[in-house]
Amino acid sequence: MTAYLLRRLGLILLTMLLASIVIFVATQILPGDVAQVSLGQFATEKAVENLRQELGLNRPAYVQYADWLTKFVRGDWGNSLTSRQPVRPMVMSRLRNSAMLAVIALALYVPLGIALGVLAALNREKLVDQAISALTMAFVGLPEFVTALLLIALFAFALAVLPANSSISPDSSFRAALPSLILPAITVSLTSLGYVARMTRASTIDVLRTDYVRAAELKGLPRMQVLFRHVLRNALLPTVTIVAMGIGYLIGGLIVTEQVFGYPGLGRLLVYAIQRRDLILIQACSMVVVLVFSLSNLAADLLYSFLNPRIRVGIK
Repeated sequence: MTAYLLRRLGLILLTMLLASIVIFVATQILPGDVAQVSLGQFATEKAVENLRQELGLNRPAYVQYADWLTKFVRGDWGNSLTSRQPVRPMVMSRLRNSAMLAVIALALYVPLGIALGVLAALNREKLVDQAISALTMAFVGLPEFVTALLLIALFAFALAVLPANSSISPDSSFRAALPSLILPAITVSLTSLGYVARMTRASTIDVLRTDYVRAAELKGLPRMQVLFRHVLRNALLPTVTIVAMGIGYLIGGLIVTEQVFGYPGLGRLLVYAIQRRDLILIQACSMVVVLVFSLSNLAADLLYSFLNPRIRVGIK
């Protein structure tokens, strides 16, 4: 197990290195001049040149990359080109906000999606299965902003039980921010629910057809014991992958949801940085999102070994 963890950590480091190269190259080929955009269209040539010199943009690309990556690893993420504030506290604050929203969303759609998927599999081709499939796929097909606006109209305006705007102060605790997190979390959950339910349904049906499940049923084991001990431990493996990928999406991909509710998450900060061509902020946000994706996939692999003993043997 230790050797496996070391290999995976090494793979994560390699992934981060390759991602840093891609991110740096992408930010370098963006249209427009960074110094010109930062100072505005009426800035003089002398002012633009001085800023380029200050930012080191006149140096060779490989020197800029090496300097940026070295400082990033050391924790010096630089200052934002637009706000002139340190990037690291800004990104970590938005990461915290996104993490709070992700926790609520995962707690909503993962258990519910698994339960609906198993229920649909146990009632395959029946009315319950068809109803669950139609309902979950309807939410998947509905755009996020439409779902968000419907929820705002119902819970914020009609029932007046939840706030329509989710703008929270930077130092808000989880408990204080909870009312503002519910509607965005429900919006994300309704979109992601269908993927979890459909994947769980398909994998559960496959496992129910296996010989060892049939043997357990022929032995007279209780239905629930067969379901939890033999079926779910194997049926949930593909679902774990979906959930792991969803964590990265929840941290950095909720751009539409965050925009509609005015929620200060990492995805919204990344859009802000792109619109203002703030290269330093773009690079920091992108690296954090890649790291979250890598760590969530590592957690998924470790969970595989818990659910399936055959995988556990293979990683010793």
